[in-house]
Amino acid sequence: MPIRSGGWSGRPRRRTIHAVTETPDWRTRRWEATHRRIFQTALALFQEHGFEKVAVGQIAAGAGVSVPTFYAHYPSKEHVIMQLPTSEEVGALLASQPADLPVADRIRLGAHGWFAQMPADEFDELRIRWKIIATTPTLRTRAAEFERETAGMVIETMTGDAEEGSRSRVVVRAGAYLAAYTAALLSWADSDGERKLEETLDEAFAALRD
Repeated sequence: MPIRSGGWSGRPRRRTIHAVTETPDWRTRRWEATHRRIFQTALALFQEHGFEKVAVGQIAAGAGVSVPTFYAHYPSKEHVIMQLPTSEEVGALLASQPADLPVADRIRLGAHGWFAQMPADEFDELRIRWKIIATTPTLRTRAAEFERETAGMVIETMTGDAEEGSRSRVVVRAGAYLAAYTAALLSWADSDGERKLEETLDEAFAALRD
């Protein structure tokens, strides 16, 4: 975005600084940097001390932010570890699959596609996050709640104005396949990365077809 010089009023430097610091792009970059720093700090603390033993105040202090700032970025420390996709991401992922495929196949291919496009560093963080979830009983329980929220996004995306019978089938299948998806991630984490995620996903989805 071009920055105006501020004219010849004798205060161009002050006005230029104000324009730079107030641009939407600058605020976005600052927000993203803070969000990332909180995440990385939390992940390191969870690995070192265990999820249950780390307080939000410790994360905030380690990241150099206030507790209110932490909550402005994450509703809870659980949300640092269990990150829901947005409805837009779910919609785009399912839209990338042929619309005439059965619901189960679209979810299965969508899950594989989601991880296939993930950068290596994010995939490594995914493994660390799910290892923490797998070894923390309260998080394993919470994972099921997040799974249902994701299933709700899938159902909303795939049904729209569908007839009641068709919608009911989507609800049942989406719920079952998202449960299998969570089970696959937990199985992968339990193996400490010795098994491939693609393998545990295929195994979990195949169990629904047996």
